[in-house]
Amino acid sequence: MSEPFSVRITVRGYETDTQGHLNQAVYLNYAEHARWSLLQAAGITQKQLVSTGVGPVALETTVRYRRELLAGDEVDVTCAFLWGEGKTFRMEQQIRKTDGTLAAEITGVGGLLDLKTRRLVADPRAHFKQLAADPGLFGL
Repeated sequence: MSEPFSVRITVRGYETDTQGHLNQAVYLNYAEHARWSLLQAAGITQKQLVSTGVGPVALETTVRYRRELLAGDEVDVTCAFLWGEGKTFRMEQQIRKTDGTLAAEITGVGGLLDLKTRRLVADPRAHFKQLAADPGLFGL
């Protein structure tokens, strides 16, 4: 896949802090929204994941703030999964204004938690590939 998955969001006034900037915690909400939107676009629902006995977990998240966002700004939030060997995967995300200005970079490490054993699934890539109607959205 040449371009990462993307979803558009408009910054709402109630999401801003006293300086008028998008509150720092909301960047994480936008990233989470983009990740769930990618799963949905690939044909995986939250209910479906849970019915297979797993749930996604965030193990590490880093946010690099590049430019301010203000109420009314429209942004595109990207999401790309990067696969290695083992129990975890990386997620790379960007929040860009519609004029292309990079507002934030979000990187993370995640996994799939077996809801019975409370341990990470050995091969999350295979699990996503099996469930997805469009595994290409995951880079698979």
